[in-house]
Amino acid sequence: MFDDRALAFLGEVRFARLATIGRDGFPHNVPIWFDLEPAADGTHDLLFVSDRAATKTRNALADPRAGVTVGGDRSDTQGYLIRGTITVEDDPGQVVTHRMIDRYEAGTPRAAALREAWKDDDIVVLRLRPTSIVSVWG
Repeated sequence: MFDDRALAFLGEVRFARLATIGRDGFPHNVPIWFDLEPAADGTHDLLFVSDRAATKTRNALADPRAGVTVGGDRSDTQGYLIRGTITVEDDPGQVVTHRMIDRYEAGTPRAAALREAWKDDDIVVLRLRPTSIVSVWG
């Protein structure tokens, strides 16, 4: 579903803005780390990590529809609005959590500090399966 240009852009370390639907029907929009993961059918899912008790997780469990924007800022050459459905999955051994820490904090003292700080947290993976991708910039 993503073309090569989008995959290259989304492969760069940058923040996403994840919007879930709140109990009041309004968007709950938060900046968040993300990563791409190839799916068996040749497409890619977007992965996020979150505390199980976080609002975005509760929202995804109540209504799995979500939207994500990546890029589109003044200094960007591209930007995307990605809509889809979220599933909430366990993260045994915090494998995805550690992968995300390495993606964003590799080689920094903060990486070890985050692993330690989050080691006992109930972290889940939010997996967004895209249903539409729109280029919004570039």
